[in-house]
Amino acid sequence: MPNRRVHHVLNAIDVAAPAGVVYGLIADSVRWPLFFPPSIHVERLDFDGVRERLRMWVTANGQVKSWTSDRVLDAARRTVSFRQTLPATPAASLGGVWTVEAAGAGSCRLTLRHEFTAVDDRAQDVAWLERAINANTRSELEQLRSFAERWTDLDALTLSFEDSVRVKGPAELVYDFLYRAADWPAVVPHVHRVDLAEPQAGVQQMTMVTSTAAGVVHGIETVRVCFPHAGRIVYKQVVCPKLVAAHTGEWSVVPDETGVTVVSQHSVVLRDDAEQRVLGAGTDLERARRTVRAELGRSSVQLLELAREHAKSAIHVLRSRRPVLGQL
Repeated sequence: MPNRRVHHVLNAIDVAAPAGVVYGLIADSVRWPLFFPPSIHVERLDFDGVRERLRMWVTANGQVKSWTSDRVLDAARRTVSFRQTLPATPAASLGGVWTVEAAGAGSCRLTLRHEFTAVDDRAQDVAWLERAINANTRSELEQLRSFAERWTDLDALTLSFEDSVRVKGPAELVYDFLYRAADWPAVVPHVHRVDLAEPQAGVQQMTMVTSTAAGVVHGIETVRVCFPHAGRIVYKQVVCPKLVAAHTGEWSVVPDETGVTVVSQHSVVLRDDAEQRVLGAGTDLERARRTVRAELGRSSVQLLELAREHAKSAIHVLRSRRPVLGQL
């Protein structure tokens, strides 16, 4: 095999936040989809407090790519090194290091270094990788700086919650309803349009037009990663309503000996400068939190109940088609 040329990419940014805060955001890989725009979903496969293995789904140049990475966290030096063990094409190898350097009591310098090789060393693949790394890194650094510099308010801006229903029916039928989101406009009142593509098995990119209880219409773009054997669909809204800076979630179908529990989980970061512009003068952050919780809960519960009805109806149809003894 010929030696491949190693390419290097360096990006850096100054952050008006303590170095420990910035390092903490980088170290918390499971929450990256909430804080970093390109990250869709992260599964932590192994972690001993220092070394971790991750399966990641990330947008790159408009495509959804997936890979497995090993990371080493050094809290004392505030560095996180990483290496893709199963890279996504056209990368043959990709690794690097995050470094956070204190620059005073309340500020720091954040540097992200990448090094990579392309599968066949083709110029167009190298250019594609450089473009993807630079675009993703810049959006990650800018968003991280935005969140880190509001670190004292970040808990108030972030909320996580879940809703669930019980279903007496097969988990497969419930999952089928949640998976077939392209069919929702015909049966879900608040969903008016869905354009869905599945460019690779289990990865769905969809644009939805929905409405709130007050009749406000939103256009939402979402990437979903589907795990049918585990009964899970995880997703991230890459274009959110005006009140929301980031939104990730998960549908999970959990069978037991008496039926199925269907759970909808949400994690949201609010825009701290949007509540009065969206909800009216005098609106505070607490009202914005209640509004988002109520609206997302309303739509989720409606979908959960429709999934339950879908399963019950399918069972009824199957039973009605079962031949009686005299018809055999």
